[in-house]
Formats: sequence, structure tokens, C-alpha cells
Amino acid sequence: MAGGWSKDGAVQEQIDSSVEDAVAQVRNQLPMGDSLLYCEECDVKIPEARRRAIAGINLCIKCQSIFEESQTSHNLYNRRGSKDSQLR
Repeated sequence: MAGGWSKDGAVQEQIDSSVEDAVAQVRNQLPMGDSLLYCEECDVKIPEARRRAIAGINLCIKCQSIFEESQTSHNLYNRRGSKDSQLR
């Protein structure tokens, strides 16, 4: 049941739209093209299985892990979900 001036299902449509936008944003960040034979950071050979599994890969697993850690440390989303942490 919708409230106010919104139509039935409007909340679910908004949730679906938000999820679709988030998925599209992540897909746009995926690497594409040919994978490198050697890591562009440390020059270690990238295993063939990794190159086949992920198109356009540029980093070895170790360098990729370091890169991802540096990206997630700037995450501004509140994952705890408690009201108290949201008010700070």
C-alpha cells in the first residue's frame, strides 16, 4: 500500500532502480581487453588461469589485494546499521 501521493509499488521500484544503478556502476569499473602477462606494478608473471578468468587484468593477486585495500579504506558507507552510528 502506497502512502501519500505515491503509487503502489513505488518503494520497490526505487529499490530496484538503486540496485540496477549500483550493478551498472560496478560493471563499468571492470577491466576489459587483453590481460597483461606481467604485473604492471611488480613485474611478476600473472598466472594464465587468472588472465583467462578476468579479462583485462593488469595486476598480480598480491598487488590487486593492496590496491583493493587502499580503495576500501575510503568507504564512507555506514555498514554497522545502528541508529547511533548514523547520528554521529
